[in-house]
Amino acid sequence: MQLHELKPTKARKTAKRIGRGGKRGKTSGRGHKGQMQHGGHGVRPEMRDIIKKLPKLRGHGVNRARTVNSGRVRPLVVNVSALETLEAGTVVTAKSLVTAELIPSVRRKAPAVKILGNGNLTKKLTVEGCQVSKSAQEKIEAAGGSVK
Repeated sequence: MQLHELKPTKARKTAKRIGRGGKRGKTSGRGHKGQMQHGGHGVRPEMRDIIKKLPKLRGHGVNRARTVNSGRVRPLVVNVSALETLEAGTVVTAKSLVTAELIPSVRRKAPAVKILGNGNLTKKLTVEGCQVSKSAQEKIEAAGGSVK
């Protein structure tokens, strides 16, 4: 047997190429109107159809949690251990904490402050105009101070 004597066992089957003019005439096997008649168009993949129907979240920006609750004021946190650096008998306010450089000012104003109960306190302090956690209030009062 020689190379030129080889023959395929079954004939090669080619796909019917439609829409090329020629012997089929007029619509060339594509029917009449519809999305299948034009070149480059057809039925979309099913998953894309499902995705297209999903509603988009609108008007929330990139980080939805920040944009929805944008008006909420989050206080700066100061622990009781940081108040230990202040002198005994001082009145603790947001302004006094800014001047003592325990917290930064926000747009040249004293921000909202919350005092938490981490650490120990031995000095008598008076806290005014700040949010105070329960544990912090107990430690301030145990040291002889007060919360207003």
